[in-house]
Amino acid sequence: MLETLRQISLFQELSTEQLLCVPQGKEFHLESGEILFQQGEPPEYFYLVIEGAVRIVTEVKNQKMELGTYSSGMFFGEVPLLAGTDHLASGYAISPSHLYALHEADFWQMLTICPSIRKMVLGFMANRLQELQLLSQQREKLISLGAIAAGLAHELNNPASAARRATGYLQQKVKTLQTLALNSIGQQLTTQQKEQLLALKSDALEYAVTASCCDPLAQSEREDQITDWLEENGIADSWLLAPTLATAGLDLQKLESLGLPIDEGTTANWITWLEATLATAELLGELEQSTGRVSELVKAVKDYSFMDQAPLQEVDIHEGLDNTLTILGHKLRQHGTIVKREYDRTLPKITAYGSQLNQVWTNLIDNAIDALGQGGTIWIRTFRQEDYLKVEIIDNGSGIPPEVQPRIFEPFFTTKEVGKGTGLGLEIAHRIIVNQHQGDIRCFSQSGNTRFQVCLPLAPAISDS
Repeated sequence: MLETLRQISLFQELSTEQLLCVPQGKEFHLESGEILFQQGEPPEYFYLVIEGAVRIVTEVKNQKMELGTYSSGMFFGEVPLLAGTDHLASGYAISPSHLYALHEADFWQMLTICPSIRKMVLGFMANRLQELQLLSQQREKLISLGAIAAGLAHELNNPASAARRATGYLQQKVKTLQTLALNSIGQQLTTQQKEQLLALKSDALEYAVTASCCDPLAQSEREDQITDWLEENGIADSWLLAPTLATAGLDLQKLESLGLPIDEGTTANWITWLEATLATAELLGELEQSTGRVSELVKAVKDYSFMDQAPLQEVDIHEGLDNTLTILGHKLRQHGTIVKREYDRTLPKITAYGSQLNQVWTNLIDNAIDALGQGGTIWIRTFRQEDYLKVEIIDNGSGIPPEVQPRIFEPFFTTKEVGKGTGLGLEIAHRIIVNQHQGDIRCFSQSGNTRFQVCLPLAPAISDS
């Protein structure tokens, strides 16, 4: 018995005399997947792991959350015994396991007659309760945010879709009005002049869509020339008309090539028609882009949170990464961060918890943005290595100090200022990748190159935690 107990961290520093204070327990074995206890059941034992591993999982509002995995040399089960509550979580073996259990009465006897053990057990309990509280708060926040996001997505989707339909319908009606207006103006134009005017409008519209931002000085000079030309031809409010014409790429040569005006009244009519047509097209284009952007954001939120979908499904890693970048788009723009995607589009879909993976991408990319400060570049790479899909998120920031790197996946450890980080982001990412998806997550960092590498099995290897 003494040799068995010395394998447990709780007893390794105790003398033989102190070990003799530990009451006699019972040894038993569990097969992989076998349940040890269920959430809500009254506790009976304090458990010591001799070999194997036991995972502890709690369920909050139909969402499962892993609290910890206890492997050889570790102990658990003290929280419900000391708190006088039912089991706050369920426990099951994730590999063939050899356990040693002390009955509740023997556990209390041990604490009573062994002060050193009592001190250690109470210290571990305090830490575990703090971790449980913070993890629960984090999960509650995520659930609440998910519910809010889902509600907003549904509420925004209907008006956004209606606005896009209305924009398309409005474009058709505006074209009809423009045709009628041109027919009225065209009574004073020759057939050739009409065709030239329509060709000029078509070229101007194409230019407005495809042209990149021009030099502000060149744009201003073009506006001044058009303004002078309009005034010379007796056009009122020339300073209001000129910016639209200049933005559409029109200049004096193009305007005069029409062979117009015929008279001042006709010139005013076709210039006003042309400017109104171009301005209307520009406004409709902006409206279409804006409503399209709203629809894209709504879709990204729905896809990001996997609304109306089963938690476990076939997942396209690239869609998750792109949706995450869309969600973080404002912060990326605010920090002036450049994102470079290097995707292997031949990678297959994998069976995974999509929303949890997106939480991992969010934590890693958000951390990279913070590490870069203002400016900087983030590379996102995907590739296959043997039977694994790998995702790398790299930034060219100052890096993580070597002495800190071994601790970055520890709960509550953070290098951020007080109030700016809980120290749970990377720990949660580790749980999701390693425990839920049976994958791996690693960090390699030096100045100018910090790389988080996520490794996921291509074949299903999912834990129900």
